[in-house]
Amino acid sequence: MRIVPVELGDRSYEVVVGDGARHELARVVAECVPGARRSAVVTQEGIGVEVDPGVPVDVFTVPDGESAKTLHVVEELCRGFARSGLSRADVVVAVGGGVVTDVAGFAAASFHRGTAYVNVATSLLAQVDAAIGGKTGVNLPEGKNLVGAFWQPKAVLCDTGVLATLPPREWASGNGEVAKYALLGIGTDIGGPPTADLPIDEQVARCAAIKASVVSADEREGDRRMLLNYGHTLGHALEASAFDDDASDLRHGEAVAVGLVFAALLAHRLGRIDDARVAHHRNVVGAFDLAWALPSGNDPGRLLSFMARDKKAQGDITFVLDGPDGVEVVHGVDATDVVATLADMESAAPRGPA
Repeated sequence: MRIVPVELGDRSYEVVVGDGARHELARVVAECVPGARRSAVVTQEGIGVEVDPGVPVDVFTVPDGESAKTLHVVEELCRGFARSGLSRADVVVAVGGGVVTDVAGFAAASFHRGTAYVNVATSLLAQVDAAIGGKTGVNLPEGKNLVGAFWQPKAVLCDTGVLATLPPREWASGNGEVAKYALLGIGTDIGGPPTADLPIDEQVARCAAIKASVVSADEREGDRRMLLNYGHTLGHALEASAFDDDASDLRHGEAVAVGLVFAALLAHRLGRIDDARVAHHRNVVGAFDLAWALPSGNDPGRLLSFMARDKKAQGDITFVLDGPDGVEVVHGVDATDVVATLADMESAAPRGPA
């Protein structure tokens, strides 16, 4: 097992990475939530990962996909917690991917104004990103993750053994976030950025270590933590734009992959990086077998409206962009440059190394 610490003073916790990590749950609950007498396991139909918190369990299922990330679902969870007799001294256990950890974490943050929770991450996306760092929340029709709370888990268990059953599209979704960490260029004590040729345990551990280092320095996204949104400004806009389109089928990491290449092209248009750096972004995204073409049928004006509502924005259009000093937050990007770069995306090759 690899242990990655998230250093947050008296709220510090461990990310446990490895085949069979979920079997550490009873130990974690006993050590980190010693007053727990009951547990609420939040999961989805079809996840099929059994856990033993070491205390009596009530199981709650939420809908599949982004449709679970609503205030209504959070209300239903909290009402279920109340009916089951869950107290503030007990524990919520999220078993699933990023949707489950986001929704269950927000419900835990809200119930009794804060109930302990543990994430058992079962998807690559959750293991490398979503389950770590305490950002919980749900969507509104107006945008992604606009309602939520910072609420740190007591532990995160990343059982890489369960990834063997992931469908190819879920691998792609997780790989979008791994590619993001590769392009951020941040190293840690356990090694440099992840690469596509590393064993999966090492990829997960390196991503977790990068996120842990950023979260430890900036828990509530004052500045540095915004770097973790690299590729997400357009990525979230693509997802939000697709909420009312039943024909759309775009996973989070797939949208991020598009957003990463878009961010490189935008940085190039603004004179921040050269052609070689743009090619590097395409090569990294291609190495993880991800497409980066802009999906057809998107209206630039609609995408711009979603980008303007992004959490990083301060009354302007804000992006995380590469530059001479590395990746950083850039405020006040001109809308005409964004629209022109969207046009560049439409004429670019759809996939693979440059």
